[in-house]
Amino acid sequence: MTKFEKAKAEIVHDKTLSDGWTRLSNYEIDYTDSEGDTHRLHREVYHRTPAATILLHDPRRDTVVLVRQFRLPVHLHGEPAWIVEAPAGLLDGEEPEAAIRREAMEETGFRVRDVSFLFKAYSSPGSSTEVVHFFAASIDTDGRISNGGGLAEEHEDIEVVEVPLDEALAMIGTGEIVDFKTIILLQWAALNKGALNKP
Repeated sequence: MTKFEKAKAEIVHDKTLSDGWTRLSNYEIDYTDSEGDTHRLHREVYHRTPAATILLHDPRRDTVVLVRQFRLPVHLHGEPAWIVEAPAGLLDGEEPEAAIRREAMEETGFRVRDVSFLFKAYSSPGSSTEVVHFFAASIDTDGRISNGGGLAEEHEDIEVVEVPLDEALAMIGTGEIVDFKTIILLQWAALNKGALNKP
């Protein structure tokens, strides 16, 4: 038994602070630590719908298809806010694979066929419930069937960007790619290049 198997948490109070685009809650919990001592803790949690993201890779050209779009939180930091990302979106009640197929089509114009589930991860487990499902798919960049760019009714303004994989990896170091899910997918690609380059 590890020391943390003795620890436990009990929610004492849950108050909604905001319930707009998503919900922000304030919690009071009684946390009994690994030494058996109980403390009253206060936490704020951002409730996010589960999401999915995908790395679209053309093995013939060894390129990846990414998107560029505006992100307000980055803008609030005073940094360039039109950032390069892997296609992604919320599940909205769908299964993760169905959702990412839809998002890939809406954002990039590519219909993906053989989709591989890689793993899932929490984006910020200290403050958010968001869990992201990661996928990869091989595509032929000559087979794009629409312009993509997102949904007009959601006011999405998305640029589709095709980049050599090695160049995309270098963009992490230069700060041109700062999105965590995209960095994770590109690092996965670098570690799994043998499997990735099978057409």
